Amino acid sequence: MNSRERLLTAIGYDKPDHIPMYCSCFGVLVPPHLRWARAGRELPYWYSMRLEHLHTLPQPWSLEDDFQRVDRWLGLGLDDILDVSPPWGMHPEVTYRDWQEPPTAAEPRWLIFREYQTPAGALRHVVRRTDDAIGPGWVVQPEQVMLIEDFNVPRGVKHAVASPEDLGKLRYLLQDPSTGQLAAYRERMARTRDFARERGVMVQGWSEFGIDLVVWLCGVEYAVLTAMTDPEVFAELMEIISSFDRRRTAMMLEIGGVDVVVRRGWYGSTDFWSPALFQRYLLPGLKQAVETAHQAGARYAYVMTSGAMANAEQLLASGVDVLYYIDPVQEKTDLSVVKEKYRDRIAIAGGVSSAVTLHGGSPEEIHQAVQDAASKLGPSGFILAPVDALFPDTPWTNIEAMIRAWREVQ
Repeated sequence: MNSRERLLTAIGYDKPDHIPMYCSCFGVLVPPHLRWARAGRELPYWYSMRLEHLHTLPQPWSLEDDFQRVDRWLGLGLDDILDVSPPWGMHPEVTYRDWQEPPTAAEPRWLIFREYQTPAGALRHVVRRTDDAIGPGWVVQPEQVMLIEDFNVPRGVKHAVASPEDLGKLRYLLQDPSTGQLAAYRERMARTRDFARERGVMVQGWSEFGIDLVVWLCGVEYAVLTAMTDPEVFAELMEIISSFDRRRTAMMLEIGGVDVVVRRGWYGSTDFWSPALFQRYLLPGLKQAVETAHQAGARYAYVMTSGAMANAEQLLASGVDVLYYIDPVQEKTDLSVVKEKYRDRIAIAGGVSSAVTLHGGSPEEIHQAVQDAASKLGPSGFILAPVDALFPDTPWTNIEAMIRAWREVQ
């Protein structure tokens, strides 16, 4: 089996030739013999194109770099995946301006502003510039207020959507891509499709922001309180986002070249939403999205790194094919119990905690974690993966220990 066949076999809940192992990269520092140079500059940190549109990287990262990373991982015997994220645009009548204001007695931080002028009125988005001491390889806070950005959530002063009046304005910011954006995406997918076919690797499309977009737009507090106290407003927000996701997914599937559609749900766990709220607001749209992907011949992945057992009934009812990711530390549930709950229904990726086990564990602890994951979650319907990525502070020696342990359980 090639890598694509192996991963899709596992996602289809069959038994591949061996347990696949896939490591998503979020700035992992690699040793010199695995690096390459681009435009005369060595690239010591590896990323993934799933980060595009979402983060400001400390170094350039291109589609060619994604291809190089795939070749390096395949050369080590691991599996890899090419990630794509279709673009979107704003209404042609929308304009915006950016500015910053210095600290005051009432506000000790610089404030970064972006104000959109839409046909429905002005929408202002304000966040604090915290000037954190960020280590090498980590994503950085951008100089402008981006509509979608993890940095905005804890630093928001005025989130993009802070009242029902903002919903009409939001619609103008979540529009279809321009002609130029669409042409560039088609050209990129042609290259991606050719490379994926030649190397035998899977392509997955991150076209569905889902509940993560709610939190990016509203912040946690306003989002959750609105869902509980003003269901009509929250339902309207969810419909705006669901329509936006559906259009991006339809465009992506029409152009083709994607094996798996992915919906983000990092902000969709029980850390934020009760199972009842998940069932009310997330499940209907998720079911529809899964059906759309299946009709197009694609698989469907959902990302949620905690709360898999609490939301198991909702996930099983949705029809998703694979759950990214099961973290044995965050889930606080024996992996064999998780496996039994999802057996023959939803494949599982994960099994090893990146933040705990890979970050600070001994080789013996890493070996045991891999053995436990393989024996309890495998061999069918399982992809061994660090949850949820390899980071700049993930020691390469521990990654090597994980690879050695994985080779023992293949």
